[in-house]
Amino acid sequence: MVTKNNVHNISEAEWEVMRIVWTLGEIHTGQVIAELQTKKAWSESTIKTLMGRLVKKGLLKTRKDGRRFVYSATVSENQMMLEATRQMMGHMCDMHKGQMLLELIKDVPLSKSDIEKLEKQLTQKEQQAPDRVDCNCLASEQHDC
Repeated sequence: MVTKNNVHNISEAEWEVMRIVWTLGEIHTGQVIAELQTKKAWSESTIKTLMGRLVKKGLLKTRKDGRRFVYSATVSENQMMLEATRQMMGHMCDMHKGQMLLELIKDVPLSKSDIEKLEKQLTQKEQQAPDRVDCNCLASEQHDC
């Protein structure tokens, strides 16, 4: 299960390890090392340390396969990305989140299928959307951020 603590405490380097595990599924230590060393100038011991940290954080699990360890993710990539995004959005003023999403949509590669799903979701959301989203930065009074 993803918790805010897991997301908050995962480093950029650990994200790199997780992306490889999510992409390849069950994976031997040597495969992770080979993949990462094509992208990064990291030593085997650094990569093994990162993997060990992810096991301690509960994001990877291991099993023995002969003399090798096999790693797999305990959380899906989508779950982890969603929690990280929710955490980031929690730091933003409600009034500006829509504009931030517009900027992200400009920058993020989207398939036609993704766009169709977004359009459908936006059409549904529009049914109950307020005319204006208020600032939630101050507890005592409304403010136009």
